Amino acid sequence: MGALGTRRSASSGGGYQSEGPTRPMRPRRRFRVAARIAKILSAVILVVAAAVGLLFALTPSAGQATALARAQARERHIAYPGPPVPRYFAQALIATEDHRFNTDPGVDPLAMGRVVISWIIGREDQGGSTIDQQLAKNLYTGGHGGFTEDLEQLAMAVKLNQAYSRAEILRMYAEVAYYGHGYYGLDAASCGYFGRPPERLTLVQAAMLAGVVNAPSYDDPLAYPGQARARLVHVIGRMAAVGYLTQVQETAALHAPLGLSATRGCA
Repeated sequence: MGALGTRRSASSGGGYQSEGPTRPMRPRRRFRVAARIAKILSAVILVVAAAVGLLFALTPSAGQATALARAQARERHIAYPGPPVPRYFAQALIATEDHRFNTDPGVDPLAMGRVVISWIIGREDQGGSTIDQQLAKNLYTGGHGGFTEDLEQLAMAVKLNQAYSRAEILRMYAEVAYYGHGYYGLDAASCGYFGRPPERLTLVQAAMLAGVVNAPSYDDPLAYPGQARARLVHVIGRMAAVGYLTQVQETAALHAPLGLSATRGCA
């Protein structure tokens, strides 16, 4: 009876059907799938390359950067070029804003990928803008953002990276950045906040100025000392994290006085 039941179940159209092992994909089919994927990838690469080429052709020359920086300085009644960027300021700015500054091609592919993923899943991530991109934003798009402006900034960041040394990029950035409290340019901010030229800034003072450029109105140490202090702690922590400061130096910096000046301007 058991054998008969088994035969009936096997012969029934809607009953039990034995499932054998899944057949592996045939070599010819695998080849067709791989070829199709390769064609799609090639097409995507060609489209991207054409778009990048068109973007580079339509955007201005990086050679205009110094003239644009000089024009902005003249409008704001500040000297250009300003003094060389102090070591502590450069380290604090790089550690906080773009820690791959010395190796990236003007844009940070890893950070950009993170921003794209965050955009896809609906989370905010503003960590993809390099120092070159920020300089391009200040010089070429009037500090404005948006889809077309962001594309122009990407192209100009690569062009700036190819046209200028890292020291020149930092110097231009320092001169066109806004530091809050009406201060444009590193020299004006250093004299305005601390009553001393940039070359005499202490570590903690340089770190504060490097940190304030991210949100100059919000982190103004004169208007919002608590918020400015929180930002300073973050900058010092970043300098230690990337190796610019030892743990002892980090602790000392966190306990050092900021030394805001009662008078505005350098003597």
